[in-house]
Amino acid sequence: MSSHPRHDLDPVLESPIRLSIVAALAEVERADFATVRDTIAISDSALSKQLTHLEDVEYVVIDKERAGRRTKTWLSLTETGDQALRSHLDALQRIVDSAARRGAATTDR
Repeated sequence: MSSHPRHDLDPVLESPIRLSIVAALAEVERADFATVRDTIAISDSALSKQLTHLEDVEYVVIDKERAGRRTKTWLSLTETGDQALRSHLDALQRIVDSAARRGAATTDR
C-alpha cells in the first residue's frame, strides 16, 4: 500500500495564513510588510506573529531598513521556503488528482 500524499504536506504550511504569506512572497523578490498585510487581508499583529514562525523555520527573511526616521520592514522567501511551498503544493495537487480519479471512476459505472 502506498503512502497517502497528505503525509507529504508541510505542517508549517497547513496554516492558511502561513500558506498565504509564503505564496504571496513566492511571486516577488521581496515585499514590504504593508503590501503583504494588505494582499492577504490580515492585521499587523497576526502577520507579525506568523512571520516570526516562518522566520524561525527559515522560510522567510525579515530585513528592516531605515528610511529617514521610519523603519521599513522587507520580507523575502528563502530557497528553503520556496522548496517547502513547491513540495506542499505538489502534495495538495496529488490529493486533488486522486479525488478526481475516484470521482471519474464512480461516474463511469
